[in-house]
Order: sequence, then structure tokens, then C-alpha cells
Amino acid sequence: MKDRRIYLFIALVAMAAFIPSATKAQNGFNIPFSQYGIGTNDIPNNMPSSLGMGGVVYSRASRNTINPFNPASYAAVETESFVFDIGINIQSCVLRNDAHRLTDADGNLAYLTIAFPITKWWKTSAGLLPYSIVNYESVQTQKDPLSLSDVKTIYAGNGGVSQLYWGNGFNIGKRLSVGFNINYLYGSIMRAISYNFAGNDSTYYLNSRSQKNTLVSNLLFDLGLQYVQPIGSNHTLHFGITCRTPRAMKVNDQSLCYTYHSFAASEYLFDTIFPASGQSDTYKSSLFQPLSIGAGLALERNDRWEIDVDGYYSPYSGLKYEEDPAYNLFGSSALRYTPNYRFALGGEWKGNPGATTYWGRIGISAGIYYNHAKLALLTSASQNSDPMAVNETGGGLGFKLPMRKGQSLLTISIGYSSIGTTQLLRRDVLTFGLSVGSCERWFVKRKYN
Repeated sequence: MKDRRIYLFIALVAMAAFIPSATKAQNGFNIPFSQYGIGTNDIPNNMPSSLGMGGVVYSRASRNTINPFNPASYAAVETESFVFDIGINIQSCVLRNDAHRLTDADGNLAYLTIAFPITKWWKTSAGLLPYSIVNYESVQTQKDPLSLSDVKTIYAGNGGVSQLYWGNGFNIGKRLSVGFNINYLYGSIMRAISYNFAGNDSTYYLNSRSQKNTLVSNLLFDLGLQYVQPIGSNHTLHFGITCRTPRAMKVNDQSLCYTYHSFAASEYLFDTIFPASGQSDTYKSSLFQPLSIGAGLALERNDRWEIDVDGYYSPYSGLKYEEDPAYNLFGSSALRYTPNYRFALGGEWKGNPGATTYWGRIGISAGIYYNHAKLALLTSASQNSDPMAVNETGGGLGFKLPMRKGQSLLTISIGYSSIGTTQLLRRDVLTFGLSVGSCERWFVKRKYN
């Protein structure tokens, strides 16, 4: 029992140290799509083990990796094991349209999770995952008809939301497991629109900026189920289903609108437009989580190979953000919320644990996916326009390298994704992922003769 407390303390300290860096380690890419809602994300492909299978997650469970996308999977953790799973991602991104092209590269810590047994039938897990990323900046230059000088309109934003979860999985008999996650979302998002006049003639024209900070601190809940059905003596059918329960929430917004002038690369405040004297700059906006459902089916043969298929449906992608109309500084958004669904297909050769060579024990996986209406944007300035679905396609390749001692696993994955079109904007991302799942028998009391 003393050893158990020591190991848990070490893991929790590592997680606590990781939390501040996770909120700052948001992706450094310029992601124009992230200006809508509360940002964009790569879920579930932000985890290398999922990326290497094309994002299939709902029917999968493992003793040496953690799958937070279906909490019933925690029940697969062995009774005497402690699992510590951490991953990093390195990405190369290309933004393009019919006229321009921009490339960038970045890397960050992807996630940190732990899992361990409470009893033989009850396993628990906790972890930190990215939920959304906001990082964009774009400049539009136009000629002012009165001053005949150039006016730069600068759209900028940064920040994001992280997800800290605590989950539990329960074995009900030998074939059925159920579970739940309690997810705490937290983070801050800053958005701003600036209008800068060339020449900076503050006698007649002043630069102005509208800025809004959104502070997120809310709870979401997941439910999951997995069932295993043997088929003959060689095959096993795995089924998994999970849902995120609907929830209406509030977030705190802080807005500021002011004029300023620039001198020697510095900005000097001239006057505050909003809030006016006696007004408050803080108000409540709304977040809505719809009922979202994911289901997966997998066919496995003798622990050697596996084929998985996943489906996901939600009335819209992510959380719906609605600002209080009385404080809408940026006007109506081009984002529209339309049904979002996702399909993924993956396969894995698990390797032979009893192989005489190390190469024979290596697992290889591959998969593809299609994400319909990850975003839905208006096609013109008219509010009555039909929204245009911005779809995403991608795939991945993974290699699972077992450690020579114990049951730990090193996973290397390579993934590609593409969202949008060059007529509007297309974003292509090549991702290299690396994760380490440490699974050792820590809760065994050794006996010596």
C-alpha cells in the first residue's frame, strides 16, 4: 500500500506540473478556421495511438494505452498494473488558396493520462487533453475614401481550452464494461479586430481596436459501453458506443473597445469607447453541448489482426458559442451550425508476442477518415445564404514498438489531414506523433522464500 501511494503521488505531481504548460503550449500555427466558436481541434487524432488507426476509438481498449474517448475502455487495465501514457506531436502545415501559400511547423505536448485499478472490477483514469486551439492573424488593406490613405484591418486571436478529466470503467461480467468521464473545460480565448490608418495622422483619424476575452470554466459528461462477443474459436467481435450528454452553460466575456495612436512602435491609448463610464465590461455568453453519439465495431482474430470501423454524429461540431447580442462587438459571425458526422476505418497487425525476433513483435496499423461539416460557413454576406460545409479528410500510419522488458509500449504515428478547398482556404497538415505507454506491475507484493 505504501508503494501504491508513492507511485500515485509521483504521477499526480507530474500531471500538476504539466497543467500550466498545457495551457500555454497551444499550437503556434496560423489557423484561420480557429476564429469561429471556441476554436478548432484535432480530436481524436491528437493522440498518436488514434492517429495511426485513422481515428477509430470507440471499440478499442488496451492494457498498456489509455483511450479517454470511451470511458468503458478503462476496464481493460490489468488488476495489478499502473498505466502512464504521454504523447507529443510535431506538425508541418500548409495554408493555401488560389493565389497564396504559407508554410509553418510546430510541436507540443499532446496529452498526459494515467490509469490504475481500484478493485478487480473497477478501474479509474485521469488526464489532461487539448480541447480547442485558437491562433490566427490576418490583414486586409483597403483605401479609405475620405483620407485616401490605406487602412489595415487586422484580425487576431490566440488561446484555447484544455480538458481535464476523471473517468471510471467497470467490468460487468466477462464481456461487458461501462464507464463515465467527468470533464472539466478551462481556458481563455482572446480575439481582436484593429483598424490602423497609414501615416497615423491622429489629428483627424485614430486607430481603433475591439477586443474580447472569453473565459471558459465548465463541466461536460461522457458515458460509454463496450461489449465483446467471441465468434467461433478464432475471432472476436468488439462493439463500443459512447455519448456526450447535452448541457447548456455560461461563460464569462470581457470586452473593450478603444482608440489609440502609434509612435515609435508603441501604442498609446486615446479614449475608451466601450465600456462607457458606469458600464461593466464583463457579461455572460452561452455555450451549448448537444447530445453527441459515437459507435464502433471491430473484428479481431487471435490477437493477431483487427479491423475497426467508427461512426460519429452530432447536431453540430464542438460547442455552440452564442455571445450576448447586447455586447456583440464583432457583428454577426459567418459560422453556422449544421449536422456534423464522421466516419473512420482502420486496421492493425498486432504482431506476434511470441516471435523469436523483435521485428516480429512490432505492430503496424493504418486508417482513413472523413469528417463532414467540421465547420459550416456562409457563402456570402447575406444572412439568408445556405451554409457551406467545410469538410476534412485524412489518414494515418502507426507502428507499435513493445519494450523489451515489461508490457510498456512505444507508439510512432504519421498522419495527414486536409480541410477546406483552395477556392476559399485549404489547410494541409502532416503530423508526426510519439507516445509512451508505461504499463508495469506496480501493485504486486513480492514474496521471497
